[in-house]
Amino acid sequence: MKSDLQWMQAQVVALRDVTPTVREFELRPDAGFASAYEPGAHLQVQVMTAQGRVQTRSYSLVGEGDGQCWRIAVKRLDDGRGGSLAMWRLAVGDRLQVSAPQNHFALDLSAPGYLLVAGGIGITPLVLMAQRLGAHARRSGVPVQMLYGARHAGEFGYLDQLREALGEGVAAHEGSAPIDFAAAIAALPPGGQLYTCGPVPMLEAVKRAWHAAGRPLEDLRFETFGSSGRLATQSFQVRIPRHDLAITVPADCTLLEALDAAGVQTLWDCKRGECGLCAMDVLAVDGEIDHRDVFLGEHEKQAATRICACVSRAVGTLTLDSAYRADS
Repeated sequence: MKSDLQWMQAQVVALRDVTPTVREFELRPDAGFASAYEPGAHLQVQVMTAQGRVQTRSYSLVGEGDGQCWRIAVKRLDDGRGGSLAMWRLAVGDRLQVSAPQNHFALDLSAPGYLLVAGGIGITPLVLMAQRLGAHARRSGVPVQMLYGARHAGEFGYLDQLREALGEGVAAHEGSAPIDFAAAIAALPPGGQLYTCGPVPMLEAVKRAWHAAGRPLEDLRFETFGSSGRLATQSFQVRIPRHDLAITVPADCTLLEALDAAGVQTLWDCKRGECGLCAMDVLAVDGEIDHRDVFLGEHEKQAATRICACVSRAVGTLTLDSAYRADS
């Protein structure tokens, strides 16, 4: 299944380095105006990698819009699939294809309290959430807290804007020491909501703490990005006996893209490892699966019998089943 996207041309009109590894892009659509969006929205962007491969990447819209341009921020990943490096090669005046804003991470303003949790570049969708919730809190008195983790002080992008929005409600955690998610969740009023975005290990820790606290699953909202695996991104082999196929998944290509290029039909929607529509059965593993999704449970990942093809990868060789069945 493929989502219908409205594509348009846009021009890079400004660049700004938010941190040494995060660059902000201001994009102006050719239509002359940038449509409005709500917190949690993102753009799809098409970029050409150094290997000549077109990639479609998803980037959160950062902060309030001005009606003329959209702002996104991209973390440079030197060992990624090449999309971030392609973005970093863009200069002011360059043009690219972008989608209209989409939103699968919408903010609900009816809760009695909020906890925002961000890790690294996962701060981008939470900037506008913090701004809207800060204004909401000043009107209603609803408590809002934010936990923001980064490897070191230089990687806290947008921290000034966050503190302007939430004041002392922002707690910045530097380094690799575990964050006490349990204590922050315990301070959240009953019925309060948690919104989080960041690397998969952080999201899994938040989910475990939320579950341990007995909080309703529907009050935990999250968004992830599919480049934060445990293992270095590299090519791997895939066998699909039902199609009598053996293919190589290059380092700059997802498993989903490689299957599509080989003519293996797949189902997908979010392409961020969240919805599970693209999950495929794993028949055998000669190596190791690098699960980069937040859809499969921990026991399913340990069993290594399913893989979310849109973001997860492997080292070695996978043997997969597909949904194809020959006509009887």
